[in-house]
Parts: sequence; C-alpha cells; structure tokens
Amino acid sequence: MTILSSVTARRASAVGLALVACLTATPAAFATPAAFAAEPTPGAGLDRYYQQRLDWGSCVLGPDDTTGRDLEKAGAQCANVTVPLDYADPRGRTITVAMSRLRATDTRRRVGPLLINFGGPGGTALGEPPATRKAMKEVGARYDIIGMDPRFVGRSTPLDCHWPVGHSVFSAGLGRAGFDRQVALHKDLAAKCRATNASVLPHVTTRNTARDMDVIRGALGERKLSYLGYSYGSYLGTVYTQMFPGRHDRVVLDGAPDPRRYTPRLMRGVERENEQALAGWADWAAKRHATYGLGRTRDHVLATVGRVVEASARGLTLGTGPDVFRVDDTQVPTLIFGGISEDTDSARAAVAEHLSVMVRAAQGQPTRLATEFKEYLKAVLTGEESPTGSVQTAILCGDVAAPRDPERYWRDIERSRAAHPLFGPLTNNIGPCAFWDRPREEPTQVGQDAPALIVSATGDPRTPHTGAVALRGLLPGSRLITLKGANQHGVYGYYGSTCVDEQVNAYLATGELPADDRTCVKQTG
Repeated sequence: MTILSSVTARRASAVGLALVACLTATPAAFATPAAFAAEPTPGAGLDRYYQQRLDWGSCVLGPDDTTGRDLEKAGAQCANVTVPLDYADPRGRTITVAMSRLRATDTRRRVGPLLINFGGPGGTALGEPPATRKAMKEVGARYDIIGMDPRFVGRSTPLDCHWPVGHSVFSAGLGRAGFDRQVALHKDLAAKCRATNASVLPHVTTRNTARDMDVIRGALGERKLSYLGYSYGSYLGTVYTQMFPGRHDRVVLDGAPDPRRYTPRLMRGVERENEQALAGWADWAAKRHATYGLGRTRDHVLATVGRVVEASARGLTLGTGPDVFRVDDTQVPTLIFGGISEDTDSARAAVAEHLSVMVRAAQGQPTRLATEFKEYLKAVLTGEESPTGSVQTAILCGDVAAPRDPERYWRDIERSRAAHPLFGPLTNNIGPCAFWDRPREEPTQVGQDAPALIVSATGDPRTPHTGAVALRGLLPGSRLITLKGANQHGVYGYYGSTCVDEQVNAYLATGELPADDRTCVKQTG
C-alpha cells in the first residue's frame, strides 16, 4: 500500500508513494509513441518467455518459512517465471519473478487468473492469495489467485542498495540544518545504489513490471488476466491496461492515484488529508487519555505531538539495553506519518502507544519498547529493510525524473511549512531521486478506456480521493465506489466495509460493473 502500513509489510511500504519532473527523450528501442501504444504481441525474441513451462512446487523454502507453510496449508504452489532484464534485449540477461498460485476449486464456473499487488512500490504479494480468497468469499473459489513478488522484490531476483535505513522518506526537520542533513543522506543513498546496481537500475520500472505480468499471463496459458491492486498497485494495474489492452478481464483498483500526478514527489499536496487523519486520531486518543496520557481534547493531543517534535530536534533516545534508537526532528514526523494511513482502532492504538513512549523520552525518562514498536523502528531507521526501501525508491526514480536542485525542494518546504508545519517539510522533502540517473522511458499516459472498478475512501491520507475521481474521468467506462467518512488507505477486503466488499465481489462474480458510481458510508459501532 504505502510505507509504514502491510498490516506490517503493507504498513511499511506506503511512504514510498510519497515520492514532477523533466523527462528525457524515449530511447530508440522504445521510439514508438510508448505513452499510448500497446505493447507488441509476443515475438521478436519474446516467444520463449511467453511459452515457457512453469515448474510448480512447494512454496516452503526452509523450516522458518512461515509464508511458505501458510501457502502450503492453503493448498497453494509456487514457481519462478523467467523474464528478460531488458525487454529491448530479450536475448540478454534474464531474471526471475516469484509467484504463487491458489487454484480455483469451483472449476465449472472458473473465471481465470486474478493477479494481486499490494503496492509499495516494492511490496510483496506472494503470500497473499489465501487472505485474498477469504476476502472474495464465495467468488474466490472461481479464480486462480496469483500472488507475485514483482521484479527485484522478495523471492524474485533481489536488489539491495545496502542502505543504513529501511526507506528514504523523511522530514526536512524544523530548520535548514535538518534539510542539509537530508540532502547529504539522500545523495549518499543514491550513490550507494548506483555503485552496486548500476546495470540493473534502468530496468526497475513499472512498465517493465507490467511486461512481466503479461509474460505471466502467457506462461499460464491464459488469454486474459484479471487484476486486484492496492495503492501503487492500482497505478501498476492502470499501466497494464494501457500497455496491454484486450489482455485484461476484471480489474479492481483500490486507493488509486491520479496517474498524471504519479512522480517521485507524489506526496506533495496530501498535507490536508494527513492533517485530517491526525486530527481524527487525536480525537480517538483524547477519549482514551486515561490509557495513553496524551491529552483530554483534540487540541491537547495535537499540542503533545508538537512538543515531541520540538524536543526531537535535540534528539530523543528510545529504548534501553541492546535496542536503543536515537531519533531526531527529521525522523519523528515520519514515525507519526507512517501510522495514520489507517483509522482502525488497532492502527490508532499503535500510534498512541508509540507517541506515549516518545513523550516519556522527551521528558528525559527511560523508555521500554514493545516488540511491535521496536520492529517498526528497525524497519524505518536501520538497514534491516534495505531491500524493500531500495526497490521502492528504484521504481519511483526509474519511472519519472525528479527535480535535481536542492534549493527547489527547500523553497517548497518553506512555502508549505507555514500552513502545514508537521507534514509540509516531509511531503516536500528531497529524496534519492534528485541524484538518480534519468529514466530510460517516458511514463505511461492514459489514452484509452478500461472498464475498471475503482475504490476510494474520501479521507485517504496516501492517495487522496481526488486522484480516484481523476482516474475515473480518464477511464469513462470505469465505475467508482466511494467510501465516505473514512481516513483509510486501502478498503476492499481489509477495512470491514460490507457495502464496498459486496459490490466488489459482485463485480468479480459477474464481470458487470455497477450501472453508475456508488457511495458507501463508513460503518460505526
């Protein structure tokens, strides 16, 4: 979905969507109008990929492989599909893409394969077919549900920039000194990635992942591919419909951005939605002051947040013993930002617990870290999740170029800071893409219709509802299901909206979109 939210993995990849720009000319290998033209049919060296035989077998890699065991228990099998690193050179280097398959049990009414993607970018979906089938209820038995680790993700051919942090989305902090530290950090992150992966990085793109998806369709022996994508995954699904028209069946896009605004700086402009989500959380926390001690009113809780951020400029020490983390004003806003992409009680409780620890640290008291918070800090602040952050950044930087002048970012930060003091310096901050090599291809433009079902919450803090409305306008044959009153990123099958779930499942069962756009209301109580 986006950094710091897969129920941990979903939660930890969402910030990556945070990341307008000058584009280089399309190289000769893609000199046709790639923004609109469909990909060619298999041939010109690609036949061997489309016609390969998949070797299905156990998903279990070892005694500690809980994902593999869960897949095996559900009856799924796994395989690797071989794809070219560079589709312009199909006889050159190859890589593998890992996938799982939970086969249809209602074979008489089988629809076909449904490929799923949980966003990030850079998120894994190989382990998700059992949960997806459960969310689909009765209609799930009619699909072969395909989980894919996109190129360079998870069990696919790996990419690791050996970064000292788990991702690259931080705040510029409270002043110029914090921003200057960020410039140095992101310049170093880009250099580390280039030093170890220079030959690979140009091919870590959304368009190449879409090409891999079509190879999977061919290797499965299927004429069409259905698709369920969340967050960045909905952008990937949109790209697939444009590159491979006629090869997709039923398409669900949940938490969809406006594809025209998809850049490494995608989070610019979402300050209001995140402030709304933070205020909703503050109301929730105020009602539980006896538990968390953060304030008895929304304003008191928000003032507590402000005091913690101010104190972090001097540094906060979190934890004791071997697991101690030192955080500052460039990192604390990220920790808060990462926790408010969902408005469920469990997500809000986690934010309250984390903030109460930071309050004690700001007061100079020793703190103990719950296991969940400790793992969260490790994922964000250490190199433990370097592969995830590496792929996430490489895709964003490889898709669209970012401005290169640090002063442009600083001006944007300062303009945003007055109105949005907490989130403006984060959403406008510089990132590694400012120091990345230019993309090889132009980004995909939406130039043809695709009858997709789009799902969006009005208070989505990561991909604002305006993006889903815009995508609906670009795809006139599509339909939009709007969930009102939720500050939630990703709805279908996970949020508990019966209204949304039933309409999505009806579409997956019949292939017929609603007659018009629909509105659901957040369930309370």
